[in-house]
Amino acid sequence: MPEPGLRERKKQQVRLQISHAATTLIIERGFDAVSVTEIAERAGVSRMTVFNYFPRKEDMFYDRVPLIRDLITAAVRNRPESQTPQTALRDLALKIADPDHPLPGYPDQLLAFWQVAADSPALRARAREIAEETESLVTDLLTEAGAPAPRMTAALMAAAFRVCLRDAAHALAAGTLSLPELRARLTHTLDAAAAAGRHSEPELLLDPEPPHR
Repeated sequence: MPEPGLRERKKQQVRLQISHAATTLIIERGFDAVSVTEIAERAGVSRMTVFNYFPRKEDMFYDRVPLIRDLITAAVRNRPESQTPQTALRDLALKIADPDHPLPGYPDQLLAFWQVAADSPALRARAREIAEETESLVTDLLTEAGAPAPRMTAALMAAAFRVCLRDAAHALAAGTLSLPELRARLTHTLDAAAAAGRHSEPELLLDPEPPHR
C-alpha cells in the first residue's frame, strides 16, 4: 500500500487532533458535559471543521472504529490461502488484545475510557450501532469468502467477542485482568463460535416485507 501524500497526512493529523481533544475532555468531564465548541477550541480548529470530520460527537470518542473495520477487512481478504476467514478474524482479535498493539491509543486511560462509555446512554447506544454495523461487515466478508452460514457465524463470533471484552473491562476495573487468560478465552470462545456457525442449520432467507393481509 503506497504511503499517503502530504494532503492526506494533514487530514489524518487534523482528525487525530480532534479525536484526541474530544476523548481527553470527555474522559475528564463526561460525555454530556462537553460541547463541540469546546472540542474545537481544544483541537485548535473551527466548529465546522470538527463536523467535516465527525458528523456525530459520539464518533469523536469512538474514533478508532474506521481503523477496526479496515483491519477486519484486511484480515479476511489478505489471509493466506490455507487459513479460514474465521481463523483470520480470531488471530486479529488476539493481536488487538496485545498491550503493545497501537489500536487503543490511550492504554493508560483504558479503564477511564470504558467507564465513560458505560456511564453515557448516548455512547452505549452508539456502541450498539457500531456492533451491528461491524457484524454486518463481517457477514459480508464471510459471504464474499464463501464461508458457510455467514450471518450465523458473524453473529456468534461478534457475541463471543463482546462477552470477552465486557469481562476484560470488569477484570481491569477489579485489578485482576490477566492477559494470558484473556488470550486463551478469546481463542476458545471465538473458535467455538466459528465452529457453531459452521455446523448451524442452513440460514433462512427472510422476506424483509411482511405479507399483506
